[in-house]
Amino acid sequence: MFVNSMMNMFKKIVSAVAILLCQFICLAQTEDSIAIKKISDEVLSNGNAYENLRFLCKKIGPRLSGSPQAQKAVEATVSMLKEAGADTVYLQPCMVPHWVRGEKEKGFIHVANKEKYLLHLCSLGNSEGTGKKGISAGVVEARSFKELEQIGAAVIKGKIVFLNFPMNPTYVHTFRAYGESGISRWAGASKAASYGAIGVMVRSLASNADDFPHTGVMAYNDSFPKIPAVAISTNDAEWLSKQLKLKMPLTASFTNTSKMLADTISYNVVGEIRGSEFPQQIITVGGHLDSWDLAEGAQDDGAGCMQSIEVLRTLKATGIKPKRTIRAVMFMNEENGGRGGEKYLELAEKNKEQHLFGLESDEGGFTPRGFGLEMSEAQINKVAQWKNLFYPYGVYELVAGGSGADVGPLKKIGAALAGLNPDSQRYFDVHHASSDVFENVSKRELHLGALNMTALIYLVDKYGL
Repeated sequence: MFVNSMMNMFKKIVSAVAILLCQFICLAQTEDSIAIKKISDEVLSNGNAYENLRFLCKKIGPRLSGSPQAQKAVEATVSMLKEAGADTVYLQPCMVPHWVRGEKEKGFIHVANKEKYLLHLCSLGNSEGTGKKGISAGVVEARSFKELEQIGAAVIKGKIVFLNFPMNPTYVHTFRAYGESGISRWAGASKAASYGAIGVMVRSLASNADDFPHTGVMAYNDSFPKIPAVAISTNDAEWLSKQLKLKMPLTASFTNTSKMLADTISYNVVGEIRGSEFPQQIITVGGHLDSWDLAEGAQDDGAGCMQSIEVLRTLKATGIKPKRTIRAVMFMNEENGGRGGEKYLELAEKNKEQHLFGLESDEGGFTPRGFGLEMSEAQINKVAQWKNLFYPYGVYELVAGGSGADVGPLKKIGAALAGLNPDSQRYFDVHHASSDVFENVSKRELHLGALNMTALIYLVDKYGL
């Protein structure tokens, strides 16, 4: 009888605790949903990200690291961070590569006795040039490095290699296709040079057929000659592949005068809101300030930088006082070197900083779909408990995934990381191409990304990880 009475009492206590816990969670969720609605209203009604992006794109334009425009972008974002209400704004000096494209590239295909077919092409980033005389040779097509190996040096020597690696259209997540096909751009020149090629033409990494050549970084293997490398548009790649299948005599010619200069000084731009309770714990949110030189770098990655500044502005405007120090960082030289992210880590280690979390936006300012979480399983499970708070704002996935090239190094010192994942279907229409301009950014989509980034920063700051 006594035992049964004690068991009943224990069950009642457990039930009461469960009810109280549920009420506490519901109360917290209610408070958080109110706070995030406040964040949303502020960004969607008064957000500055779009107008800041307009200034960056239209008044400054392309911002390749080492260029005068990159320095102007540094100065402009210092002003933007101050206007956003950052408590402190400062620069982190770093040495960056200084590659210049030179004169506008020219190229054509000559098939038998037909007229020249003019190519839409551009130099790949960090490529050596041909010199003003250019190069001309027969063309060898390969659709994989394995096929290139099978063709062999006997056929390839003295030729221009055409690396035709299409992005896989069956992947709904287009970054997966980019990752697979990107090897042609990254390593293609040295791979072709190892078989005696005198130059390479790479199919642009674009999802759709168009006439825009897409640049992007490539790297040389010092064991082989540094041959010139250009990208041709997807339309030109399809045309050239068809011509080669006809077995007609064919030569390609192109000229590029690009070259690498000595490293030069540039800067990460940092703005902070100092934490009220745990200022030594740092939460970073950022994007990369540099862009390729063909266009304005609106989606890649002006969008991410302006969203990160908007996070600070919104926290100030809504009166939210973070417990931890919130840093917005405009990283320099993500595109052709990654020096800004490396310097940020170096200084974090040198200053013995405690980095709790890093969030990056570098997949464009399109409609947000989710966040990729690069952290422990326990931390992922904790973040996943907040998913209902994001549903009203179009974010449905809080799942394991990648973060970003610039915050990525912080993993070395124990930081949990995340990356904003917008809808990716249109990203590779403009990525690294002359079409990456302000006019191709939607204010609504850009600001939706900023509000969701602010919401995630708010929650991580409030509850930790």
